Amino acid sequence: MANLITVNSECFGSLDISGAEKVIKPWQQDAMAACSAELQFQIDYPREPTDPRELSEIPEIRMWFIRLDACYPWLPVCLDWKSGELARYTAMLVPHQFHRTEGIQYNPEALEIFLMHKIFAIAQWLKSQGLPSKSKLMSMANLLGYDLDESLFDFLETDA
Repeated sequence: MANLITVNSECFGSLDISGAEKVIKPWQQDAMAACSAELQFQIDYPREPTDPRELSEIPEIRMWFIRLDACYPWLPVCLDWKSGELARYTAMLVPHQFHRTEGIQYNPEALEIFLMHKIFAIAQWLKSQGLPSKSKLMSMANLLGYDLDESLFDFLETDA
């Protein structure tokens, strides 16, 4: 069962992440619960019918997600990946183009930087919680179109 964070235009306008924090905070020190959280976002942001932008193209929404990510850099591990939340979350943080036939096309360099930042941050957080990270992070990378070399995880394990 997914945990739902509802965000509306008032939250986006004021960069108020308190509603998200109420859902996320209990997992901050419980990585096991976080890894099985299946978090989803319900975004309520009224737009004009003629507004062609995707939600990830609206600056107020992107800024809110940037703030949330700065506070909880390990959050992608909590998302409901099966429902597409990882791709949507990534789109909020990584420059991209949307093509009607091909879907989201992330800027390749920006996606690589984002992914590696997440790998390092999440691996450290999971390590601090005494949990393995290799399979979860390899799955996350695969969902974003990357195959990670397993030697990266050997390095992360020996890193102090």
